[in-house]
Amino acid sequence: MITGIKGTRFRRAAAVTVTTGAVLAAGAFGAAPAGAVTTPTIAAAGGYVMNNGTAKTLYTKAADTQRSTGSTTKIMTAKVVLSQPNLNLDAKVTIQKAYSDYIVANTASSAHLIVGDKVTVRQLLYGLMLPSGCDAAYALADKFGSGSTRAARVKSFIGKMNTTAKSLGMTKTKFDSFDGIGNGNNYSTPRDLTKLASSAMKSATFRTVVKTKSYTAKTVTKTGSTRTMAAWTNTNTLLSSYSGTIGVKTGSGPEAKYCLVFAATRNGKTIIGTVLASTSITQRATDATKLLNYGFAQ
Repeated sequence: MITGIKGTRFRRAAAVTVTTGAVLAAGAFGAAPAGAVTTPTIAAAGGYVMNNGTAKTLYTKAADTQRSTGSTTKIMTAKVVLSQPNLNLDAKVTIQKAYSDYIVANTASSAHLIVGDKVTVRQLLYGLMLPSGCDAAYALADKFGSGSTRAARVKSFIGKMNTTAKSLGMTKTKFDSFDGIGNGNNYSTPRDLTKLASSAMKSATFRTVVKTKSYTAKTVTKTGSTRTMAAWTNTNTLLSSYSGTIGVKTGSGPEAKYCLVFAATRNGKTIIGTVLASTSITQRATDATKLLNYGFAQ
């Protein structure tokens, strides 16, 4: 019995000695180095994270493997619109039946725009980025492409998307749609999409739109009256679940699975990244959260 007590005391004393030694060692060498942070495991097939201020790479997982991007494509749609010379955000666009027909034909995500309504370019950007409206994407491509037919204008707009990708050094990216519903030739990589998002975030309008949780548009009907649309809710759940989140865009689809381009700022440091082909809506947010925590810990 006495031996047992002594043994317990000895083990406690040894534990204290080890702990004290560890504390002294930590004190002697300062805080644990950044490299000591455990690299997270994510469900997504691909991922990339960087420090937006320094462009330093912080995490990679199949970062240069080309994959379907889903609606993260719409970041480029918005970027092309916001890069137009002499852009008037208050210019009105009349919603065409072709846009709603397209939504129905593709069972696509929608901003529920009403045919005949006049909607401003600014409102279309919210409809594009919050509920991920493919009708809003179509309207913007039709408005900002050039050509005498709608097909020509859409083709022209997609051409601008690809030209912009080249100018940003997105060497492994190709767009063949204005919204991510591709025709087999719409792909990018986690690194390229992060590069795109970093560039898009230089626009104050883009930043304002993508950090907005909910937006209610007031459109002008055929008769000239005002229609208050149902509120558009941002599909990026990180805006509510992760402190400091400032964007950016979700994406999903049968081939793309679940994607998220994300950005957050804490203590003046902005971390930006992408996960492609995660396993669920919840999991892509979990993946992004892990990567943001990892980025801020470095």
